[in-house]
Order: sequence, then structure tokens, then C-alpha cells
Amino acid sequence: MPNVPGHPEAIVRPTAGEPGFEVERVAPRADLAEFVDYHWLVRWSVPKPHRQQVVPQPRIHVAAEDGQLLVHGISRSPFYRTLTGDGHVLGAAFHAGGFRPLLKGSLGAISGTVQPGRDLLTGDDRPVAEHILAGTDSAEMIDVFERYLLRTDPVPDPTGREVTTLVGDAQRRRDVVRADQLAAHAGCSLRTLQRLFTEYVGIGPKWVIQRFRILDAAAAAHSGERIDWSALAYELGFSDQAHLTRVFTQVVGTPPATYQRAHGLL
Repeated sequence: MPNVPGHPEAIVRPTAGEPGFEVERVAPRADLAEFVDYHWLVRWSVPKPHRQQVVPQPRIHVAAEDGQLLVHGISRSPFYRTLTGDGHVLGAAFHAGGFRPLLKGSLGAISGTVQPGRDLLTGDDRPVAEHILAGTDSAEMIDVFERYLLRTDPVPDPTGREVTTLVGDAQRRRDVVRADQLAAHAGCSLRTLQRLFTEYVGIGPKWVIQRFRILDAAAAAHSGERIDWSALAYELGFSDQAHLTRVFTQVVGTPPATYQRAHGLL
């Protein structure tokens, strides 16, 4: 879907949760747009617990949940959240190179972790989170959230902006299937690119590129069209269909063709 921020295709089995939850995505205020890509607000009302899976992406999320603001470092592991009763969660999805100016340190140090905002950012995050989680008006909740984020006094970082652009190029260009190709596109050595990504993204360029290609495969599965998975595997840079199937299964839990059939996506 054009002009929709984020990756809706990262929601695994999207039809399984309907109409139990809805996702709203909102652009940040101008003085945070250098750092935050968009805010996301998930509201749910489910008669019984619903376990939702989301494919991790190469970006940091900060979310108000469980009475605090939690900073989610990039994880290689599948991400699940169980929704119960009625509730909501508000989060900020940062540009790939946009969180380092708030953290003021290497993102590699927080990879694979989930930590309270008060330990990594500024001040006690709990009153802000409690205010958000007790709220009902989206604009008011986002305003409270943004004022907390601005207290970290982030300064625009040209290198972070460059890394965000490179990650965007890796997302858009299906002909970029290896880290050395992205390094050549960036005009630097592979070692330099790896150091940049560890510092600003929190994970290496090889993982980033492959994750975007898996999201491309998920988008194909969600399209409702009959897919030639062998041809798509080649287009996405996998050695063959078996390679795509193996990586997709590691990330999503089932082979792509099975996933599409089993969840009414075809």
C-alpha cells in the first residue's frame, strides 16, 4: 500500500487478529522527524487471548507497555505479544540510523535486549507510560510521548542520516542481495559498512538485506495472488527455493507456500 509508513507485511497472519485489533500509524512532529519514522498505536479488544507475531525489522522501537517505556533493541529472535481483554500500546519506530542521537552510544550494545527507558534515555519513564496507557485520545498520548523523547536532547547526525538512506536503499533495491553490493553502493569497504551498521543500526548489513527480502516474500504471500516461489527466490537473491523456504521458516515459522495456504491468504 503506497504512503503507508512501516511494514504492514511484518504482521504475521494478519487476518487471524481481525477484527480484534487495529493499528494506527502517525507521522512524528517536525522536530522529531529526523529521528522517528512514525508512531504506531495498537488498540485491541479480544474475547480470548490472542498471540500475535511480528517480524523484527532493522529499527529500534520504544513502546509504552506494562507501566513503563521499553526500548526494544534489534533481535534476531521472533517477536510475539499476547493480547488479552481490552487495551492499547503506543510506540515510536525510529529510522534505522535515528536512535543513536537519543542513546548517545553504539546500538550494538543494546542488540537483543529490551530495557526500560529510564536506564537508557532520560529520567523516570514510568509516569509518562502510565499517562499514555491510561489515555484515550491518540494525539494527546503522542504529545506526552514526544515531549519525553525530546528531553533526551537529540542532535541531528549526518552519519546517522546516511545510514538511514543506505538501509532505505537496501529495502527498495531488490538487486542488492549481498552486503558487499551495498558497500560498493555506499562507496566504502565492507568492513567500514559493518562497523557503521553495528554502531548506528545495531546489527550487520547482511542481516538487514536478508530481512528486507523476507519481508518482500511476506508481502507476496499476503497479496492473495498465486506465487511462483522458485522464481521469487531467484529474484530476491536466494540460491534456490529451498534456501528461501529455509530462511522464511526460521523467521515466520512455516514455509511461505504453506503459510499462504494455511492462513487464507490465497
